[in-house]
Amino acid sequence: MKRKHASIHENTRSDEYGELQKLVDELYQGNMSGSISSIDVITRGEVDDLSPDLMEVLQLLPAGNYKRARLVEQLNSIITAHGWGYTYGTLS
Repeated sequence: MKRKHASIHENTRSDEYGELQKLVDELYQGNMSGSISSIDVITRGEVDDLSPDLMEVLQLLPAGNYKRARLVEQLNSIITAHGWGYTYGTLS
């Protein structure tokens, strides 16, 4: 069941605030020094039933393999470019 997501124009925190952080934490759980592919990231987003806005962020991720720090940097760049940092949160 798809979750209803907040309008990005409301300048409020979405119900999905922090969901991308949870996704990254899940991907690297037990594998902090390993690499994850962009396809794995998108697939995990689909499994977690992320909102269309958050899936857009994942789909804008350039193809390749990512260590955690690089993935976080890329996702934060996409979130910031959309002006969604306050709405959905940035990653660490």
